[in-house]
Amino acid sequence: MAQDDSLALIASKVRDIPDFPKPGILFKDITPILADAPAFRLTLDAMVERILPLRPTQIVGVESRGFVFAAPIADRLGIGFAPVRKPGKLPYRSAREEYVLEYGSGALEMHEDAVSGHRVVIIDDLLATGGTASASARLCRRLGGEVVGFAFVIELAFLHGRQHLGDIPAHTLLVY
Repeated sequence: MAQDDSLALIASKVRDIPDFPKPGILFKDITPILADAPAFRLTLDAMVERILPLRPTQIVGVESRGFVFAAPIADRLGIGFAPVRKPGKLPYRSAREEYVLEYGSGALEMHEDAVSGHRVVIIDDLLATGGTASASARLCRRLGGEVVGFAFVIELAFLHGRQHLGDIPAHTLLVY
């Protein structure tokens, strides 16, 4: 299947949910992609194709929807997976990073030994304001990882999140 056809199939599976999680937000729901095996496979294939040239040695997935893409991508690349989680979810010693997102604020944690010495690609389902992604990158760098790229299924370009990622390559499949 041609790349344009693949992206069209993936895009056709994104469902808009108005006023979620609060009024005024148009949520891009990726669960129909996950429910459709060919669309999910094409999504993973397209992300791997973009990530491979970055030569990562560790994939970082951001809770929670980022896990769904990051873990199978790490498996396909034959490298490790490290989760970035909400506070209090990790059992081992962790570092914490606070951030601002499009409709509030939050914090992320990662095991202190998760990325040291690794070339890291950070994966999430969506790039919005860039708060979560940039906080994940700061956390990875503080823990000794070299962030060599980001990968997202969807980018909400009108929120200008990419400008918060610096000069690190950021790959997205679908841009709204």
